[in-house]
Amino acid sequence: MGHGRTTLRTSAVGVVSAALIAGTVVGLAPAAQAAPSVRFVDISGDGGTVLKANVVTPAGADGSHDYPLIVLPTSWGLPQVEYLAQAQKLADAGYVVLTYNVRGFWQSGGEIEVAGPPDIADASKVIDWALANTPTDSRHIGMAGVSYGAGISLLAAAHDKRIKAVAALSGWADLIDSIYSGRTQHVQAAALLDGAGILTGRESPELREIFDNFYASDLTKEQEMIDWGRKRSVATYVDQLNKNGAAVMMANAWGDTIFPANQYADFYEKLTVPKRLEMRPGDHATAEATGLFGLPNDVWTDTGRWFDHYLKGADNGIDREQPVQLKSRSAGGYEGYPDWKSVGATRRKLALAGSTTIHANVDSGADGGIVFLSSILDQVAQLPPVASIPLLPRRWAAVWQSERYGTAQQVRGTATLHTTLTPTKESGTLIAYLYDVGPLGFGKLVTNAPYTWHDRTPGEPFDVNLDLFSTAYDVPAGHRLALVVDTVDPLYIEHNPSGAQLTFSSPPDDPSYVSVPVREQ
Repeated sequence: MGHGRTTLRTSAVGVVSAALIAGTVVGLAPAAQAAPSVRFVDISGDGGTVLKANVVTPAGADGSHDYPLIVLPTSWGLPQVEYLAQAQKLADAGYVVLTYNVRGFWQSGGEIEVAGPPDIADASKVIDWALANTPTDSRHIGMAGVSYGAGISLLAAAHDKRIKAVAALSGWADLIDSIYSGRTQHVQAAALLDGAGILTGRESPELREIFDNFYASDLTKEQEMIDWGRKRSVATYVDQLNKNGAAVMMANAWGDTIFPANQYADFYEKLTVPKRLEMRPGDHATAEATGLFGLPNDVWTDTGRWFDHYLKGADNGIDREQPVQLKSRSAGGYEGYPDWKSVGATRRKLALAGSTTIHANVDSGADGGIVFLSSILDQVAQLPPVASIPLLPRRWAAVWQSERYGTAQQVRGTATLHTTLTPTKESGTLIAYLYDVGPLGFGKLVTNAPYTWHDRTPGEPFDVNLDLFSTAYDVPAGHRLALVVDTVDPLYIEHNPSGAQLTFSSPPDDPSYVSVPVREQ
């Protein structure tokens, strides 16, 4: 079995390598211009672990002068040829580019450490190798990556002062807030990562145990899992990153079902270094995907501009632009803001009046969709998950609606739910959904988020304060907003005991509401 999987990986690497090299080094290179040189090399990482890598050097490099270096760690489950198209473009622009397969995946040695200390040490070893074996300027070093490569790049910049600029695309800042937000397991996201790790890599015993405890909802292991995740989250080292001073660009998609937008936005506000935040429609890594094949791509264009300014000193204006750049899921171009707080500075409240009781354990029909598929449909065709709001069974779903809006409402930022909940059991899960409801009652999903509690006294009310996932969505004039709450969603593991009921109330001295951030027009 192990031999077969190794053979599969080897064959796949060969096929992907041949296709990408043909498409990037030959097919995409201008006919009259010499192509950058590409070398496949082995690098000794932390503890002597072999890392498979490739080096792309500017055409005509003869050792007479040095170039800025950009290091690109691979995404979860992808081989080291992932970035060859972008590596060539960066080399054409005058960079030495070194991309490497992170430990535990494909032909690199070791086991999957999930951006643990060996991965961070590997990044520094790769930089050491580049300084010793390529015409690299030690004063101008950057790191970038998509997904797993983004997370490793941010962590490396917090631990290695030589890194002067980072572009972290579709990554994470807080691993626990990504796949365990609201104390709820994002099971489809975790299963996707787990499956890809088994297929393309070698999970460490520690990682296998983390996944198993995650799926089993073993509360005795919860703190251990949280500590494991914090060690692998750059949010833990934000002071160190700020002290080191690397310029940080982060980009993500509104519908990212692996690393939701909230955790990036929250981390961005804590940075004191030169910084930029970009948010676009799509799901995990879909906004960057076309650029991996050398096609025009806004994310990679801005990545190049970021490095040109902060590694080469180019006066290209990126430092004078509004640092927060957003693109709505509905239509239109980019909107600039001076900071994340300005995105949702104006808020409108939807009152959640009265008292409503729902029964748990049944999916009402409101849900967040399917990992990857739903947000990709929203990205390419503006087709988010849909529910018929009038037909949602009130036994299993609580529903509140606004009046029809006379003008379009441009939702921007993070909607928040505040309510009083009285459960009949000590544990439970709820999922809150915000819908755009048209004249016929069909609701398009604007955003959602899960919330789980344990060890509560049955029959005793408590406050729920929940941030829904950040988004940018335009509600047309004549439509309503609706908040729907139920207890089951395929995206998440729910913790409702059999027969549980949830009662939502709005005490006069503490009314319940959803606060929706909108853009003033």
